[in-house]
Amino acid sequence: MSRFDQLRDLVLGLEQDFKKFYEKGNKAAGTRIRKAMQELKKLAQEIRVEIQEKKKAM
Repeated sequence: MSRFDQLRDLVLGLEQDFKKFYEKGNKAAGTRIRKAMQELKKLAQEIRVEIQEKKKAM
């Protein structure tokens, strides 16, 4: 479950930046969100590959 914890922590860590960007118009928060979303995309792909490998091994 450590992958799930990693994923959850990444998403929950973005909450304040989302509020700053969407409610207050903070451009720097938008940049941080975009960077984190790229990391999220990378992590999601790693998890997908890991799951596929485990399915094949079963």
